[in-house]
Amino acid sequence: MTMFDDRERAFETKFAHDEEMAFRINARRNRLVGTWAAELMGLNAAETDAYAKAVVQADFEEAGDEDVIRKLLGDLTSAQVTVDESAIRARLEECTIEARRQLLELK
Repeated sequence: MTMFDDRERAFETKFAHDEEMAFRINARRNRLVGTWAAELMGLNAAETDAYAKAVVQADFEEAGDEDVIRKLLGDLTSAQVTVDESAIRARLEECTIEARRQLLELK
């Protein structure tokens, strides 16, 4: 029975690690895309940092990326930046790859 218990604990540990990494990748991705959007809006360094944090916080509103996309699209449109939803989705994909790369380099 101990081999089964050890194996179960190993699976649980791996699952927890994978979930933590997914969370960290999404948070970093949201920060990167928030920085990108802030640059498009012409924000200064302090405003860019605050905006990137706000984008990270927006991801906690609902499951999935729709809350982040909605925030970015609304804010960019309000700032009179011409961008569509597909461009935001493409940038999210690019930032996901970059976030994953950055986190793997930290290890």
